[in-house]
Amino acid sequence: MKVKIKKTLSGMLALTLALSVAGCNSGKKPNPSNSKESNVENSVASSVSKSDSEENVNLKFANYAILESGYTDFWNGVKSDFEEKNQGVTIEYVTAPYGEIVNTIINMAAAGNKIDLLFGENSWVPGLVDSGLASPIDEILSEEFLSSFYPSVLKDYEMDGKTYGIPMYISPFLLYYNKDILKEAGFDNPPQTYDEMLSMAEKISTLKTADGNKIYAFGQTTASVPVSGASLNALIFTMGGDLLDAQGKLSVDNEGFKEAFALLKTLEEKGYNPQNAKLKDLRNLFALGQLAMYYDQSWGFNGINSINENANNFIASAAPLKTATSKGESLLQAHSLILVNNGEASAKALDTFVQYLISNETLENYLQNVTPAYPATTTMESLKLNPALDGAKGSEANVKSQVQIPEISNLHLELASLAQSVTVNNMDVDQAIEQFKVKANEIVK
Repeated sequence: MKVKIKKTLSGMLALTLALSVAGCNSGKKPNPSNSKESNVENSVASSVSKSDSEENVNLKFANYAILESGYTDFWNGVKSDFEEKNQGVTIEYVTAPYGEIVNTIINMAAAGNKIDLLFGENSWVPGLVDSGLASPIDEILSEEFLSSFYPSVLKDYEMDGKTYGIPMYISPFLLYYNKDILKEAGFDNPPQTYDEMLSMAEKISTLKTADGNKIYAFGQTTASVPVSGASLNALIFTMGGDLLDAQGKLSVDNEGFKEAFALLKTLEEKGYNPQNAKLKDLRNLFALGQLAMYYDQSWGFNGINSINENANNFIASAAPLKTATSKGESLLQAHSLILVNNGEASAKALDTFVQYLISNETLENYLQNVTPAYPATTTMESLKLNPALDGAKGSEANVKSQVQIPEISNLHLELASLAQSVTVNNMDVDQAIEQFKVKANEIVK
């Protein structure tokens, strides 16, 4: 894939504005597991030798999650544990809320103070590359370590033949469903196709909660934030459609693209889908027993469980839905690490730190009990996953890579606008798509 990269700080402005309105995930108190010494830890100890540590290395790690109550304990534990095992290397957290973290690192870079590492979304990578705020990972990470990642996963980070960024863990947009609601409606199993879902939704929509509140049958986020657009991108993929071609140009004249927005219109007209909802709104409704099924990243479990500690009793997952002609492919999502090469000493320490982070010992408890997700490496294949993901087993492999372009976040916002045109504004689907194409082609020039 060839995508032209222009490295300017001004290229990040659109991404910053997009992220400033986005929400973030919350959850429960994770801690890295320190149960045993690992090969990674042994390599950590040897890679930062005493002679290296005579000159201390300070890694600036931009991380919005440190401000989230559900994640603070985990990240503080990472810092203290890593520093104890690697004398001479310190981790300095650069913090800002989710919607402000990119702007923070832009301002730092403009003042000549670049970070070494950013924890963020994989969809941020193209804009960061475009602005010169991301380095090819093979400049920093060892070949042996990189070889442990699934090639299909790393492909999502590729631009112009180079790989920028690396996943800590991954998830498709999978289907979460409430077992109790489906059972009350007379269904023992979740749907496998969109036709089955619509048939089940008719019965589910007649139900109410014990206190008389409406129960929505199916949730698809359509709010004006990039993650809603990414979820809509995944919806298009499940229906066999496309958004961009292999060259990164707009490619929406396909049946799957149209079917995705025709479905949204049907869901709206029948009152099955909460209107203009963010993912956090859907998580809240699901946690309160007012939503039977919805699409979310696997770590949405964390937000649900933080609202209702009894959610474990009714939450279950299933693979993304299919049509008669599609495979139900989803869009890969990842909480990612974006690296910056600030010289030999910091790069060496950064290699050590990233290998520490993406290891069984650091992530095992976290992925099992706090943020359910799928591992991105072959070395974690034996890791036991959270039971909430059992029903969606295999979904992480049934994904389709989205061509990465610097404007992807703005394009996702435009998808959300299209969704609102056919739902909130009740516009004809064909007419709304034609309007979308005009605006999208201005973004993807």
